[in-house]
Amino acid sequence: MNPTLDADLIAEVLAGLTQTPKRLSPRWLYDRLGSELFEAITELPEYYLTRTEGQIFEDHLGDMAEEIGPGAVIVEYGAGALVKTRALLDGLESPAAYVPIDVSGPFLKDAAKSLSEAFPGLIVAPIVADFTGEIDLSGLPGAAEKRVGFFPGSTIGNLTNDEILTFLSRARKSLGPEGRFLLGADMKKDPRILQNAYDDRQGVTAKFILNGLAHLNTALGTTFDLDAFRYEAVWNEAASRMELYLVAERATQVSLANHAFSMPKGERILMEISRKFELSQLSELAATSNWKVERVWQDQKGYFSLILFS
Repeated sequence: MNPTLDADLIAEVLAGLTQTPKRLSPRWLYDRLGSELFEAITELPEYYLTRTEGQIFEDHLGDMAEEIGPGAVIVEYGAGALVKTRALLDGLESPAAYVPIDVSGPFLKDAAKSLSEAFPGLIVAPIVADFTGEIDLSGLPGAAEKRVGFFPGSTIGNLTNDEILTFLSRARKSLGPEGRFLLGADMKKDPRILQNAYDDRQGVTAKFILNGLAHLNTALGTTFDLDAFRYEAVWNEAASRMELYLVAERATQVSLANHAFSMPKGERILMEISRKFELSQLSELAATSNWKVERVWQDQKGYFSLILFS
């Protein structure tokens, strides 16, 4: 990391550790190991999201491809392992380019290389960046009016309303006045289904969340004692979201940049939220960001939605 970026990230972490409850950005969950653990989560029997979204692609890909049209430039935010991307690109007519954006550089580059081999005629131009920040797409190949933002997996649920508005507004600006946006979002449902999905019996999600502290220790020099924490997943009905915490099992301390924080037994760190939406909520947020809903595709149970904005 460069010194300026380091200072900004340290300031962000320090601010989070002074909040009540303490809170850390989900960005820290996604180093190489974190990305690999998340991909393992998507294959768990309890984790319905990936399978359900994949079924929607399978059932409605022809419609999506027709709506998007030929020669599209697909810009994927928070790209991960690009699994859903392959399904989308398989169905599109002569896509011009694919631009994956992800904070995990080594993982992204490996995935982009694999995709290039699978689609030899496709321009693949990865961008290592935090997708919630300002992204410069001015030098992209292909026609500017054919840019389509792609944000699957319900990662939108990790963001607050203000963060969603900022993200969608920035995407609207960078994709251009004729750009479009294909969003995956998880719908509100029985909390028992959600609890099982985010607290799996094998403990993979717990390892994924705990690795966020390990990443911080490596990247910024924090002194989190990983053995002092356990994972806890909580459904917050009022906020319509799962809240993923690390809870101190005993009194512990953490230091960063000459600042020390004491945590008594039972104190929690909020590591991630995963919101569950009504379509009306997403339509309103999109409209505030100068997007409008064009098409909606859902599974038969209404668990998940893919929404095309223009």
